[in-house]
Amino acid sequence: MSWPDQRPLRILVIRYRFIGDTVLAIPALRNLRQAFPNAVIDVLGEPISGDTLAYCPYKNDLLYYGPRLKGERKRTAPFPTSLLGAAKFLRARRYDRCYILRRSFSSAILPLLAGIPHRVGFSTEGRNWLLHHSTPYPDRHEVECFLDVLRADDIPITDTRNENWTDPATDRRVDTEFPAGNRTRVFICAKSVFDLKDWAPERFAEVITWLVQERNSEVHFCDSPGNAAYYATILAAVSAELRAHCHDWSTKLGIRESGSLLRRMNLCFGIDTGFIHLAASFHVPVVGLYGPLEPWRWHPWDTKHTVLRPADVSGPRPLLRLSVAEAQAALEPYLPGS
Repeated sequence: MSWPDQRPLRILVIRYRFIGDTVLAIPALRNLRQAFPNAVIDVLGEPISGDTLAYCPYKNDLLYYGPRLKGERKRTAPFPTSLLGAAKFLRARRYDRCYILRRSFSSAILPLLAGIPHRVGFSTEGRNWLLHHSTPYPDRHEVECFLDVLRADDIPITDTRNENWTDPATDRRVDTEFPAGNRTRVFICAKSVFDLKDWAPERFAEVITWLVQERNSEVHFCDSPGNAAYYATILAAVSAELRAHCHDWSTKLGIRESGSLLRRMNLCFGIDTGFIHLAASFHVPVVGLYGPLEPWRWHPWDTKHTVLRPADVSGPRPLLRLSVAEAQAALEPYLPGS
């Protein structure tokens, strides 16, 4: 086959669940668009995580599929929530090809049930018989693994850089609400959806106190409103005077708007969560705290970063082996005057 393929194909990309993984699919979407410039390329994402691709120019439609979690009761939603419901929804859209950037068995069954004739994905979970072309899931960065799915279909990979986009109207709104002054802007992401990846609120409070008091920084948060109590615990350990330089955007900006804040940051510090990958997609330097998961697979892509990880990651809450002093030493090179 010669590239680019000029046919007006209909292509589906499956990448639902998890903010960070969805952001890391951007290089794959760019190379897919370069290979099929005239195709309709839709992405099947999940509410919240899928919104990270809201302004991605390499896709056409952003579709939602919210599979129910184990033990979850049936819920009503304006998008499919069951495998059969999603298959019926996708079948009506008559896709020619599907690239599956997930490793679960159900994510390979879905395009088969949807009648998509050409399916490519990872050879995990015994899925080979469901796919026309497949690739192993090797021990390397997730971006490269996603690109391997395209390589399995002989699609050329020409551009692996990271990037992201924002909504101009939201940019203007954030501009009007942004604090005045020339302090260094540090974004803090302190809470993971997995407790085993968490550090400690009091240690974040110590780092924030040091950033504001000694390193002329202002601190910004923008997390799920469900984590409000966790951030309140952190801020309660910061003096009232210094809290004036801490700004919480969690109730003002959703995931699809948060890029308008992140692109204005000078530095991002926090747990290995989707927010550090969002920051990295805007080329904001990152100092990431990594516990049980492998940083060589999940480190920020295509931006300056420092991985802070204890030598011993066994047992629960391995990040508790990292001290405030170690975090300060990792942050220091990214701060003015260092």
